[in-house]
Amino acid sequence: MNIKILGSGCANCVNLERVTRDALRELGAEAEFEKVTEYADIAAYGIMRTPGLVVDEQVLLSGRVPTRFPLVAS
Repeated sequence: MNIKILGSGCANCVNLERVTRDALRELGAEAEFEKVTEYADIAAYGIMRTPGLVVDEQVLLSGRVPTRFPLVAS
């Protein structure tokens, strides 16, 4: 699994990465993380508000940090 955190490196970007890593740990899953900070690269995903979360090239979240991660199955 490849996970990209899109954003400038702001506090919300850092929190999104933390929440994502916590969710993966709960699931017992592993992933490669990449930080995308270039605005042109971020815009290429159609994201207008950061932070953004891309998993295996699919945009799952933008503009917020979830309190409960969207990948965690109930």
